[in-house]
Amino acid sequence: MTVITDILSAACLSDPARVWEALRETEPLAFHPGMNAYVISRYADVERAFKDPVFTSDNYGWQLEPVHGRTILQMDGREHSIHRRLVTPAFRGGELTARFVPVMRRNTAELLDVFRHTGEVDLVDAFTTRYPINVIVDMLGLPKSDHVLFHRWYTSLMAFLANLTQDPQVAAAGLRTRDELAEYLLPRIAERAADPGDDLMSVLCTAEIDGQRMTAAQIKAFVSLLLLAGGETTDKALASMMHNLIRNPDQMARVRADRTLIGHALAETLRYSPPVQMIMRQPAADVELSGGTVPAGATVICLIAAANRDPRRYADPDRFDVGRPDLDFAKAYTAAANHTGFALGRHFCVGAMLARTEVEVAANALLDAMHDIELTEPAVPQGLFTRAPAALRLRFRPAT
Repeated sequence: MTVITDILSAACLSDPARVWEALRETEPLAFHPGMNAYVISRYADVERAFKDPVFTSDNYGWQLEPVHGRTILQMDGREHSIHRRLVTPAFRGGELTARFVPVMRRNTAELLDVFRHTGEVDLVDAFTTRYPINVIVDMLGLPKSDHVLFHRWYTSLMAFLANLTQDPQVAAAGLRTRDELAEYLLPRIAERAADPGDDLMSVLCTAEIDGQRMTAAQIKAFVSLLLLAGGETTDKALASMMHNLIRNPDQMARVRADRTLIGHALAETLRYSPPVQMIMRQPAADVELSGGTVPAGATVICLIAAANRDPRRYADPDRFDVGRPDLDFAKAYTAAANHTGFALGRHFCVGAMLARTEVEVAANALLDAMHDIELTEPAVPQGLFTRAPAALRLRFRPAT
């Protein structure tokens, strides 16, 4: 049997788990000439790339900045600390619950009302691709009539980020989106700065740490990044979680009986089938990893999906288990997590609790409305940079 380790191969697109396994066992440090990048796949190496300060996020200068502007992902030291302190309060604890959970519940109900009594639905088309972007647009205090615009924009931005082969048409579309989004957002940011309300954009305009506030350009960059990270990833995480539960009826039964396990189910999904399959880093000095040396300045593709199935880290890693004993559910949404679905360390995803809350609100409502859920046809995960079922065609018994 031929061992395939090329992450751009048709075999990887079809069944990446087998390619991840081959990489971990035969080429834990693989150089890909087509992308001029090193690929790492073992948990210990990916964890180090996220936590060791020698690994920088300088790669975002060419990967993200052309379409987003300079974002928190590129910052280090005091700049990163201040910026993170400015944005984090809106996504944690009481602020998140009081200000934004009602927005999530309203959007969940509006989408569910379209199909809750029908007994059949493509959950991706009718719910998961719409719900996160609807929530974000409402959180920002922007008009519902613009939801379609934002969906188109974040799809274009994600394509730019995932453009591993540097397709010029995809790159050009991303740059057009950057200009359209700036033209749309900057006047609205100016309005909120002058006359703030109670929406997220106003919070960002008025947040202050040590006498510093975010500039209009920084707010625009953060909103652009939020659309990308909060839309695409939550969409795919929710779709994958529901798919995992439906395919594992014993796990679905556990979650139905104890809804506090929804957070566990999402954490295990982030390990088992993460929506973002890979993240890039760039070392500032030569680094020794499993299989050899990565030279300073090289691009390193961290295969988080491969790391999360590493048998060196997890027992029976190809099994989906919402009670997995070797996954620390208490820390799964913190920088001390022992899965790599949100990255780790200082650049751990600032929106992790937002994503968890969104999924918990939506999943509770879906499970209340839909009983005896089954697939009417196989759901096929698609994508390489991000991955999830392209459709989830379901039959269910409506709640009475």
